[in-house]
Amino acid sequence: MRRAFLLLLFSLGLGACGFQLRGSYPLPFETINIALPQESELYAVLKRAIVAGSSAKVVGPFEPAQASLVVLADSQTKDILSITAAGRAREYQLVRSFRFRVSNKDGRDWLPPSQIVLRRDITFNDDLVLSKESEEVLLWRDIQNDLVQQVLRRLAAAKPPV
Repeated sequence: MRRAFLLLLFSLGLGACGFQLRGSYPLPFETINIALPQESELYAVLKRAIVAGSSAKVVGPFEPAQASLVVLADSQTKDILSITAAGRAREYQLVRSFRFRVSNKDGRDWLPPSQIVLRRDITFNDDLVLSKESEEVLLWRDIQNDLVQQVLRRLAAAKPPV
């Protein structure tokens, strides 16, 4: 009885603070073209997120679309944050910089050129090379998923061109 009461109290408190599960993103257009190679992982993740989270349809590069997402720049870097007394890297920072714009077929902007920069820190240890490489791969995947969610939020906030 006490456990059920605490669970009810917790769920009411969570609802009162405004928490809600991530739902769909209502996009202001019905069709979108993603100007990326269709074999790329980012294209697949973006397409899956748009189709699953909205009513918009992702069309091919030669089909007419109301909006076109154009990637202006996409770079990944691994910077050294700190080094040991022996001169070896102790910490790295993974950085992904992504610039894009969304325009219609006439070249008018739904979204002006925008930039998203994501950073994650990772420690390094020479004794744990394999596990740290696996951790780095997971962090890059996390960065990409975060990037896709931020792009979707910006797409949902886009205003039709005048």
